[in-house]
Amino acid sequence: MNPGTTSQTVHIHRPSSPLARQAGPWSVEAIQQLLDKPLLDLVFEAQTVHRQHWPAGDIELATLLSVKTGGCPENCGYCPQAAEFDTGVKAEKLMEVEEVVRAAQAAKDAGATRFCMGAAWRAPKDRDIEKVSALIGAVKGLGLQTCATLGMLESHQAQALKDAGLDYYNHNLDTAPEYYTDVVSTRAYQDRLDTLQNVRNAGISVCCGGIVGMGEAPVHRAGLIAQLANLQPYPESVPINSLVRVPGTPLADSEPIDPFDFVRVIAVARITMPKARVRLSAGRQQLGEAVQALCFMAGANSIFYGDKLLVTGNPDVDADVQLLAKLGLNGRRTTTTTLDGHSHSA
Repeated sequence: MNPGTTSQTVHIHRPSSPLARQAGPWSVEAIQQLLDKPLLDLVFEAQTVHRQHWPAGDIELATLLSVKTGGCPENCGYCPQAAEFDTGVKAEKLMEVEEVVRAAQAAKDAGATRFCMGAAWRAPKDRDIEKVSALIGAVKGLGLQTCATLGMLESHQAQALKDAGLDYYNHNLDTAPEYYTDVVSTRAYQDRLDTLQNVRNAGISVCCGGIVGMGEAPVHRAGLIAQLANLQPYPESVPINSLVRVPGTPLADSEPIDPFDFVRVIAVARITMPKARVRLSAGRQQLGEAVQALCFMAGANSIFYGDKLLVTGNPDVDADVQLLAKLGLNGRRTTTTTLDGHSHSA
């Protein structure tokens, strides 16, 4: 796919928010105008949209476990698990079912309701899908929602994961199409869109977001949100990551994103995708409590919960419990309506 073009298999979502006043697909220019609004006006608008679609104070707690770490042949410039970068991360085999179940049970005991399993593959082989399917079944047996992020999927692999009971599949777009080749060259943007289409076709809910603070321009942040919001339907979960600068990766010296600009991205994700779970993901440890509070006000209603995200740090459970209590937020399971109209626990 040429930079800036749109996949012909991806349809357009027409925003429903009356505050957004958007009559057609979200243009990059329209999203840039939102990002450029005075911050408090933008946060107010986002919170108003949020309250139209979600219970006040409801925060989803999701835990992410690396079930197969390191040795990835991709060259994503942000990733410490890439084999060609010297980051100290060693390649490991896929974890056994018993190990994963113990971790999932611990996450559930700590309050998590969704458990995501990540594997550092470019694309899993069919035999890998069989092994991951066993992990999915075991985790679902604990009463947790399941999510997996395994790399690119073929259509039959997505169907196999659906048959195993997978609830969500994570595959991030990372950034805008125009900036993508500055971040990774071992796969094309269209490859990511194709995987998302295969996941949708299999009937699995989509978890898809991106990373900010990778040296991109503001217009690239607008471009990322446009790509996400114009998927039909837009993702049920939208993780927004602030780059964790890992020594040894090409993006280790990137200039950190201004915290208020991060809040702006959260707010615009909420406005353009009102029914999605907008998740504070990687980099939350560096935000501090006050900026996280602004993010929740701007419409974030999910966090990654636990002391590690794959191989990078995250606030510990006690700190998150205390923060949610200070803010009067509830990390609990709630019944919601998905984009297809079906009720489920989230």
